[in-house]
Amino acid sequence: MNKKRVGQIKEQFDRVIHSDEDNHIEFWFARELMSLLGYERWENFEKAIFRAMESCETSGIGVSDHFREVTKLIEVGKGARRSIKDYMLTRYACYLIAQNGDPKKEEIAFAQSYFSIQTRKQELIEERIALIERTEARGRLRESEKRLSQNIYERGVDDSGFGRIRSKGDRALFGGHTTQEMKTRLGVKGTRPLADFLPTLTIAAKNLATEMTNYNVEEKDLQGEGAITSEHVQNNLSVREMLGQRGIKPEELPPSEDIQKLERRVKSQEKKLAAQTGKLPDWPADKDD
Repeated sequence: MNKKRVGQIKEQFDRVIHSDEDNHIEFWFARELMSLLGYERWENFEKAIFRAMESCETSGIGVSDHFREVTKLIEVGKGARRSIKDYMLTRYACYLIAQNGDPKKEEIAFAQSYFSIQTRKQELIEERIALIERTEARGRLRESEKRLSQNIYERGVDDSGFGRIRSKGDRALFGGHTTQEMKTRLGVKGTRPLADFLPTLTIAAKNLATEMTNYNVEEKDLQGEGAITSEHVQNNLSVREMLGQRGIKPEELPPSEDIQKLERRVKSQEKKLAAQTGKLPDWPADKDD
């Protein structure tokens, strides 16, 4: 997500913040937040709220401190008014709702970052979104490689053969550099996977080549290590050529921070979020919207 788009979405989220100065807490109303999170129907959004409440309870955190059902009076035309149900939500509650949403939605990906940090500084939100994008890319690569492993095992190739196929694919993608050479180049120690230290672009490139291999192995019913190796090498060469047309050499891109360290840091921040967020203030019954 580019900076301009992050700024635009941030402005929309900032507009619906409410503050209780006496209790030093920010909060949001579910009905104001619903459309910003990509929901059109209240019934569907309320289900997401219920799932978030369950997550809160499972974590041993008081649900009523972060989710408060409230009643509002709204104008319905010709001076008539009616009561509607809404929810007051703390930052932590909003974060849990975002966690229960579809991360492929741009709004949800933003919200997961926006509500996970105690400051509204755009650069920190951008940094968190970049982390989410990288971890999701890493997860997709993990799944496509697992599928490739299953595919080739069904076609007479063992674990050692899978390792050789993947290694030759890396050599093709990284301009002749082996997996081990790339690990040395990027300072990857021990048996840690190279992909845990690659930038998002390179992870996505590896995933594309692997998905192409999976597709053709299945579609053409390729058999044996030789045929599958040839397919995988060709796909990595094709992806490398595409990147080269845009002036990108994967082997020259700098390493990214260890993804496992980033994930641990995120989990630590999440644990602190509930405590730092504060508790919801009381809300008068039938308050005007």
